[in-house]
Amino acid sequence: MEGGSYLDTILVPLSLFLTVAYHVYLCHTIKNRPSRTTFGTNKVKRKAWCSSLNQGDDKKAMLVVQSVRNALMVAILVATITILVSLALAALSNNSYNSDHLFSSGFFGSKSDKIYVLKYGSASFFLLMSFLCSSMAVGFLIDANLLMNSYGELLTLEYMQTIIERGLTVALIGTRLLCVTFPLLMWMLGPVPVLFSSLALIWVLHGFDFVCK
Repeated sequence: MEGGSYLDTILVPLSLFLTVAYHVYLCHTIKNRPSRTTFGTNKVKRKAWCSSLNQGDDKKAMLVVQSVRNALMVAILVATITILVSLALAALSNNSYNSDHLFSSGFFGSKSDKIYVLKYGSASFFLLMSFLCSSMAVGFLIDANLLMNSYGELLTLEYMQTIIERGLTVALIGTRLLCVTFPLLMWMLGPVPVLFSSLALIWVLHGFDFVCK
């Protein structure tokens, strides 16, 4: 086995393990100590905002509507980015396959056909799942806007909050899947950039996900 194959076998699974472990820790913290995370803190705030619809507070009600619309725009943007990156990846895969002989060093990893398919297949899979989650989030958030306009007639506050939380949660998953795709795209340059980009991604996400003490 070539040296590049050893790097692919060790560094790429290690990078994915670190990313998955970070998000498992994030989910555990959101469930048990939500006040330490931005998602948990915002969830508490959203419940307070939604309850203002029942109290007739027009200013807070407008804040709820604007927040949901902003989340809807972000979900649409993420879905659009995934389509653009998928198209660019499809165009790049053919050119990079023809120029693989230019990167013959073991630093760039294995150049076998199986590894080549795994590189682009894994990135395409995460992009597809990100697009799917973002599309589902758009549907949930559109329903949430409709429910807010018809609140008090045929639905309850709890049901509306459930739809909003589902939409925002699925939107967050879609965004994270897109973020995980970028280290996989760095696999084109070799397994070492995958590891460093994964560590950089975890460091950046930690700054966004956790509340500073």
